[in-house]
Amino acid sequence: MFANDIGIDLGTATTLIYASDKGIVLREPSIVTLDARTGEVLAVGDEAYTMLGKTGADIRVVRPLEDGVISDYEVTEKMLKHFFNKVNSSRIFKPRVCVCVPSSITEVESRAVIDTVMSSGARNVFLIEEPVAAAIGAGMDITKPGGIAVLDIGGGTSDIAILSLNGIVCKTSVKLAGSKMNDAIIRYIRSTYNVLIGDSTADLVKREIGTVWTEDQEEKTMEVRGRNLVTGLPQQITVSNFELEMPLRIEVERLILALQSVMERTPPELVADIEKTGLLMTGGGAMLNGLDKLISSRVRLKAHMAENPVEAVAIGTGKSFDYLGKLYDGFVSYTNYSSR
Repeated sequence: MFANDIGIDLGTATTLIYASDKGIVLREPSIVTLDARTGEVLAVGDEAYTMLGKTGADIRVVRPLEDGVISDYEVTEKMLKHFFNKVNSSRIFKPRVCVCVPSSITEVESRAVIDTVMSSGARNVFLIEEPVAAAIGAGMDITKPGGIAVLDIGGGTSDIAILSLNGIVCKTSVKLAGSKMNDAIIRYIRSTYNVLIGDSTADLVKREIGTVWTEDQEEKTMEVRGRNLVTGLPQQITVSNFELEMPLRIEVERLILALQSVMERTPPELVADIEKTGLLMTGGGAMLNGLDKLISSRVRLKAHMAENPVEAVAIGTGKSFDYLGKLYDGFVSYTNYSSR
């Protein structure tokens, strides 16, 4: 691994960058604000997030990634250039970059990621699938023949994979993650209380009192402010964790079905190994209260959180250079193109 190698967790909600000699050097929202008339970049990352839902018609707030892949090529390039300038002190030596991508990424989407990162200032670009990066970042030994089950829940997609002997045995990707959970909370509050809240408020509610498992739990409440859809005036309501359980569980059900489908396609010997090691959960969405207990009860696997679930994928992406030429599956693409 060279000193200026970096790994990028290019997420729908948050972008994390891992530098080989420094660890996590950047963690900012994947958001850009633009002047609607000229297209000029006004703010990126944390600064842009503070403007979310608070701008006029002349300012456009853009999330350039959707469901884990690039939806706006030009804005993503501008965002990455801004982040590169923050973390790469050298203007002479361009870094080798590894980017994690969803397991279901297509060849066209892979090429879009490579072209965007190259245009942003990379020397070489590698792509690695998120479950592989998550396992490496969590400190799992993916070179052994024993099975490792990984569930990575990000902002736009959730990836499930069974790993063994430097490769992926079976996998799937579901377009259900943190953003869909936020949408479920917004829909529930709108239909129950006739109050509209924003995405950032829904995300805060999810992190504070969101749950999919209320057995043996005490009731927690939270005051939420939004706009009454009838009067158009501000209104404050009180929401409890008990009432959010069902709306969130309906969304998570798709995730459990996908996990069951992967387990059904896993060789029996590996299932026996996974029963001992359990299910490794990473990503910000995996921190939803009670999710590990719900999965354990439904899939009959002991689900456990990685030591650092939010940063595990970024760390694994940065450390993946040690596995170049070793992985049979997991590196989606590789380029030696010179930066233009």
